[in-house]
Parts: sequence; structure tokens; C-alpha cells
Amino acid sequence: MKIAIGSDPNAQKAKEELITYINSKGYGDVVDFGSSDVVYAHVAIQVAEQVAAKHYDCGILMCGTGIGVSIAASKVKGAYAALAYDVYTAQRARLSNDANILCMGALTTGPKTREMMIDEFLTQKFVPGCASQPKVDAFVAYDKRRG
Repeated sequence: MKIAIGSDPNAQKAKEELITYINSKGYGDVVDFGSSDVVYAHVAIQVAEQVAAKHYDCGILMCGTGIGVSIAASKVKGAYAALAYDVYTAQRARLSNDANILCMGALTTGPKTREMMIDEFLTQKFVPGCASQPKVDAFVAYDKRRG
């Protein structure tokens, strides 16, 4: 699995800890898109474009709360960024919403919670034909129509 990751300076330490964790678990190849830009939208859009173009299987974005990076990444056509704040929301991002980018807050979730969220996000897969399929189909269809 190829994983794109990025953050703003508020989340740099948390991002580096997650890279170490992902590598220790053998989830795949992680490419760090940086964390030095205080304008979190820049790295969020860069990661989202790469994931949407299918150069990466998924993305992970972090800022202080995760809100800003999730909004910025979701502006990219084909990027489905989900803000998660606990293990259950990280799991449902994949299982119910087929999200391809996990967003989280470095200042709102602790290190162990972030690790468990990563475990759920990287190991769960959306099941085509499940009860959530019509919901996902609706936003994917809209995404394809927009300019």
C-alpha cells in the first residue's frame, strides 16, 4: 500500500510519530509531503491530488483539529477526506463512506488513539453492494459532475 501523509507545523510531531508507527506495523510505503507550511491547505491539496490521481492508495492529513485539512482536501475532485476523532469514526470513514483520506487533529486526539485510528483506517475496506453503497454512489456521482 502506498500512503501519502502531510500536516501543518502544529501536527509535525504527531505526523512523525504516525510515520514511525505505520512503518513498524508494515502497512506500506509512506511518503511524507511535509509539514513546514503554515497554510495547511497547500499540503492538504497536494496529498488529495495525489490520492485522487491514484498515485497513492490513501492519504493521512493532520493539523491542530483536522478540520482545516479535511475541508481543503475535500475540495479536490476524487478526494474523499473524512475527519475522524476516535476509532469508531476512523472505521466508519472506510466501511460506510469509502473515504480515501483520513484527517485528524494532533491537538484533539492522543497518540494511542491516533494509532488505533490508523489501524482501523488502513485495515478496513469498503464493501461494494453494502447498505452504504447508495449513499457513496450519490456523492461520487455529484463529484463526477462538478467542474
